Amino acid sequence: MAKYFVGIDVSTTASKALAMDEHGGVIAVKSHAHALSTPRPLWSEQDPEDWWTATSSALRELWTEISPDDVAAVGLTGQMHGLTSLDANGRPLRPAILWNDQRSLAQCTEITEKVGAKRLYRLIGSILLPGFTAPKILWLKQNEPETYKQIAHVLLPKDYVRFRMSGAYVADVADGSGFGVLDIAARMWSDEMVAAFDFPKTWLPELCESQDISAYVSAEGAAATGLKIGTPIVGGAGDQPAGGVGSGIVERDQVSLSIGTSGVAYAVSAGYAPEPDGRLHTFCGPIPNTWFHMGVMLSAAGGLRWMHDEFAPTMSYDELNTDVESVPRGALGLLFAPYLTGERNPHPDPLARGAFVGFTLRHGLAHMARAVMEGVAFGIRDQVELLRSQGVHPKEAVIGGGATNSKVWRQIFTDIIGLPLYTINTSEGAAFGAAILAAVGVNAFPDVPTACKAMIRRVDTTEPDPSGVADYERLYPTFKGLYPALRDSFSALAAYES
Repeated sequence: MAKYFVGIDVSTTASKALAMDEHGGVIAVKSHAHALSTPRPLWSEQDPEDWWTATSSALRELWTEISPDDVAAVGLTGQMHGLTSLDANGRPLRPAILWNDQRSLAQCTEITEKVGAKRLYRLIGSILLPGFTAPKILWLKQNEPETYKQIAHVLLPKDYVRFRMSGAYVADVADGSGFGVLDIAARMWSDEMVAAFDFPKTWLPELCESQDISAYVSAEGAAATGLKIGTPIVGGAGDQPAGGVGSGIVERDQVSLSIGTSGVAYAVSAGYAPEPDGRLHTFCGPIPNTWFHMGVMLSAAGGLRWMHDEFAPTMSYDELNTDVESVPRGALGLLFAPYLTGERNPHPDPLARGAFVGFTLRHGLAHMARAVMEGVAFGIRDQVELLRSQGVHPKEAVIGGGATNSKVWRQIFTDIIGLPLYTINTSEGAAFGAAILAAVGVNAFPDVPTACKAMIRRVDTTEPDPSGVADYERLYPTFKGLYPALRDSFSALAAYES
C-alpha cells in the first residue's frame, strides 16, 4: 500500500493541499482561493470560515489523485500572526486580523513601554510589531470591547484549520513565536508577557513542537475533508519556518530567500541569540532545540504585481521581463522604496510607504518595472545584511517564490546580494515542508535533516555577474539612504490616507 504525507498551507491568498510520497515526490497539489478584505487603511482581514471551506475543498480534490486511506499523516503550515478570536463554542467572533494588518501600533508602543524595550525583545525575540498576534488582542479590548468579552480562545490561521479538523486548540512553537507572548528561549508561554497584555492565559492554545503529533482527525473533520478518522495531525509550522524545512535549510550558514507577496531571508541557529536591537525576528525553530533568524519585508513580489496591475494590466509578465532586460542597471537613476504596506525589517514602521525617487523625462514603464525589481532586491539585501550581522555567513542561498519565474529578476537578486542563488526540485516550499514534518512526526524518517537530504535536490544556480555586483555595490548606499530621508514625509502623508 502506498504511503502519503499531506501538507496543508493556509496562505493569505489560498488554502493548498499537497500530497507527497515516501521519496519526496509531489503527487498532487490542489488549491482554493480566499477573499481578502481591507475595510480601512492599514487593515487586513479574512473570514476564518473561508480557510476551512477552501481547505476542505482542496483536500476533497486531492482524493481524485490518491486515497485518503493511504495518508499516513497531515502537517500544517500557513500565514503567521493572524488573530482568530473564538467564543466558548469555537465559533469566530469577527474576521481574523492578519499578519500585514497595521492597526495596533499604539498597542505595541504601550506594551513596549510597560515591559521595557530591551527586556521585551530578549523575551520574544523581536521588537513588538503591529503584525504580531497579541497587540491585536489588546486592540480588540480597547476598540471592540463587546467582542473582547466573548473571547474564549485565540488561534493562528493554520491552527484554526487544525481545530476544525480535530477539535484541538494547539499551536506549534515555531508559529506560536509570532504571538508576541512566547518566551522564545524557554519555548513556552511567557507569564510576564501575558500579564503585560492582561488577558487570560487560558485563551492561548496548547504548545507542541513542529514534528510532534498534535491531534487526530475527528469524525466531524473527516466528514468535511474526506480524511480518515484518526489520521495523525503533526504540529507543523508557520509558512516561513515550514518553507525553511521545505527548502532544506536545517544547518547554520544555510540561507533561504522567499520572494512571495512578502520577502523573507531565513537562517537557522543552534542557540537562542536575538539580534541586539531586535531588528530581526529570532523565533523557535521547527526542529527541537533550534531557533531561526528571519528578516521580513512586507511587500516583495507583491510590489511588482501592484505595478503590473495598476500600470500594465494588459501586458504579460513575459513581455514586462523582456522590457526590463532592455533597461540598464540602476534604471537610469530611478530608485524604488518598496514599502507599499509599511515595513518590518530593518525599518519597523507601519507608516513607511512606497516611493519612486529620481524620475526624469527619460523614464517610462520599463524603467519603473526595473526600479521595482531592484528596490525589492535591495530590500532583501537589507535582510541578508542583518543575518550577516548575527554571524550567519552564507556562501550561497536557495531562492523561491514567484520572483524565481523571472530570469532577469533572479539575476538582479543574485547581483545585488552577491551570492549564487539556486532553486530546488519543488516550488511548494511551505506545504512541502509541512509534509516533511508530517513524515518525521510518524517516524518515516528519524529527523528533519535526514528527511531533507533524502527529498530535496538542487535544480539550477544563477551566478553573480561581477560587473553587476560592482554596479549595485555603488548603488546600495543610496538605496539605504531612502528610508531615513523620507521617514518624516511618510509620517506626515499618513494623515491624508483616511
